[in-house]
Amino acid sequence: MVDDVKPGSVGRGQPLKGADLTVTSKEFTEQLVLGAIMGIAFEAAGADVLDRTGIQGSIGAREAVKSGDADAMYEYTGTAWITYQGNSDPIPEPDKQWEAVRAADLKNGLTWLAPSALNNTYALAMNRSNFKEYGTKTLSEVAALATSDPGAVTVCVESEFANRADGMPGMEEAYGMKLPGGNITQMDTGIIYTQVAKGSCTYGEVFTTDGRIKSMNLAVMADDKKFFPNYNVAPEINSTTLKKYPAIAAILAPVTERLNNDVAQELNAKVDVDGQDPHAVALDWMKAEGFVKEG
Repeated sequence: MVDDVKPGSVGRGQPLKGADLTVTSKEFTEQLVLGAIMGIAFEAAGADVLDRTGIQGSIGAREAVKSGDADAMYEYTGTAWITYQGNSDPIPEPDKQWEAVRAADLKNGLTWLAPSALNNTYALAMNRSNFKEYGTKTLSEVAALATSDPGAVTVCVESEFANRADGMPGMEEAYGMKLPGGNITQMDTGIIYTQVAKGSCTYGEVFTTDGRIKSMNLAVMADDKKFFPNYNVAPEINSTTLKKYPAIAAILAPVTERLNNDVAQELNAKVDVDGQDPHAVALDWMKAEGFVKEG
């Protein structure tokens, strides 16, 4: 990363001067923005930062931090708890979920810093025309509609969601929803939003922090049984790196604290709706928030 930045409210005194840090992320928009935000914070604090954001799939980025090929990333508590640590039941309280994840990962050489309010969990959403016709507001109501009018509930999902325990199979079981295979169509994440907006599927799998929910005016179904795990974003740091550079915790704390679903939707929309570059979006936000200044 070669941003010309100096400390604003973070990185004062440049406690990371002389540090070489590698930042990573997964490949989707929010992760690219978060990876850039983290890297820019480190740069302002004096570090030389290698950008390894955009690794495909969840496991690759995590393994990079675990092995020491990368030093840090923003990760989701729910992904760690379910996918990496192998638990089937989420912990409903966000803070307790984070504490459990943190405790389990310490023995994996990973340290989780305090979480943000940003909770990028799954949801089902529909366009306003279908919302007007069917009026469902919760997943329980979607399940009831699937029973009373099976043809009405067609769902567009990505392949990962279609097969994950914390995705479609688990949701159907939790809500007593039995959908015939023909009512479920698998497609790429980005296409789901356009298909739902057009009404090609009544419901589509969305992420609650996606900027397209707002821009396409979609109605999101409430998870009234709290089936979906909390996916709160928190910094996941290689423990050896954190021991060597303990200032990382204080540098990231105010940035993480500022992250929430509204911020995420706004930043994600700048990329997915307005076509801006994720790194540029991250840099503009870091400056606008006063975290960093022009170098």
